[in-house]
Amino acid sequence: MDTNFYEQVYEIARLIPKGRVTSYGAIAKSLGAAKSSRMVGHAMLYAGTAYPNVPAHRVVNSSGLLTGKFHFKPPELMEELLRKEGVEVKNDKVVNFKKVFWNPLEEITI
Repeated sequence: MDTNFYEQVYEIARLIPKGRVTSYGAIAKSLGAAKSSRMVGHAMLYAGTAYPNVPAHRVVNSSGLLTGKFHFKPPELMEELLRKEGVEVKNDKVVNFKKVFWNPLEEITI
């Protein structure tokens, strides 16, 4: 487990505003590791143990699918958390994905 990479992933994920989502790939690209979206997904598996909290429910796949939902207890929790923030979900997919998509490369200023 590459804890340094995971911490970088968590730092990016913590910046995702409420009511917005990003993708595993977008996080990977923002870290200069464009081909590492699966590693970002793997990092999200352990997000529940990170401090401060990581809003892992805001990270979906590149089509807006809630592919990580089975790592939430219960699996419906991911959708519930998104809905509470105003993100519409239908059939395990974010509605208006492009509209609510948060791109770390464009949004984060250094």
